[in-house]
Amino acid sequence: MLNPWRLRLLSRLDTLGTVRAVAQDANLSASSVSQQLAVLEAETRTQLLERTGRRVRLTPAGLMLARRARAILDHMDTVEAELRGLGDEPAGLVRLGAFQSAIHTMAVPAVTRLASAYPRLDVELLELEPHASIPALRGGDADVIITTTDFVELPLGPDLDIVPLAKDPIVLVSAADAPRGPAVLSAYADEPWALDMPQSYMANLTLRLCRESGFEPRVVCRFSNYLMTLQHVEAGLSIALLPGLAVDRRYRVTTRELATPVTRTIAAVVRRGTPLRAGVNAVLDALRRPPDLPALTEWRP
Repeated sequence: MLNPWRLRLLSRLDTLGTVRAVAQDANLSASSVSQQLAVLEAETRTQLLERTGRRVRLTPAGLMLARRARAILDHMDTVEAELRGLGDEPAGLVRLGAFQSAIHTMAVPAVTRLASAYPRLDVELLELEPHASIPALRGGDADVIITTTDFVELPLGPDLDIVPLAKDPIVLVSAADAPRGPAVLSAYADEPWALDMPQSYMANLTLRLCRESGFEPRVVCRFSNYLMTLQHVEAGLSIALLPGLAVDRRYRVTTRELATPVTRTIAAVVRRGTPLRAGVNAVLDALRRPPDLPALTEWRP
């Protein structure tokens, strides 16, 4: 009989890549992880790992089992949640990952409504930008994520189900005394720019749009926190491209839509083929009813 704990270790090896990383994630020693994986090989009577130099990698059989393990573990979570819920009432733990600007605008209102409607449901809220949330969902570290379908460097594949939620405009943010009207990016080629962290969605998008406009932005700072970016822009030290949802009205800045409009599509995403337990469905239903915000318009396919 397959041991779910060992299956989880194998699945994490597929996601994280090394035994050492799995050990750190599981708070175990690397030797303990290796021993448990060896036991799993004995239980399955199949070679799951092969050594390449000082590292190990999954064999084709190991890769197949690791990816099937996610569905097996998801199904076990579903059964446990149903037992705790004693029927169709949403219960148990649902891990919801969301990017920074969706936390207070979409995720927190949804979780607040769920807390009053379903007291047996626990929603763990995780701040995860798209470059981190998509691997977390695929690796089983999140059950639902709020992300964008427009992250071209990390596309959403057929292994994921997408629930469209909204569209959000990308805006140019500058100091409060900046001119109004649609912004032509090429006019800002000599300005100092604030960017998100490398390889993040907004950093990649900003670089791509600037390069399409014929220039390389002069980057003077990088922040993973939009509030820090807004503070820097408010002081007149930089300009930035930000999603409309990220612009906190407490900061004295000017926002301008782009002359060639750019929007991001916001969606809730779950793993395809996973039996959706009542708690996950409740979270998805709550996210389908976003609050009425100026920067957020309902997306109707």
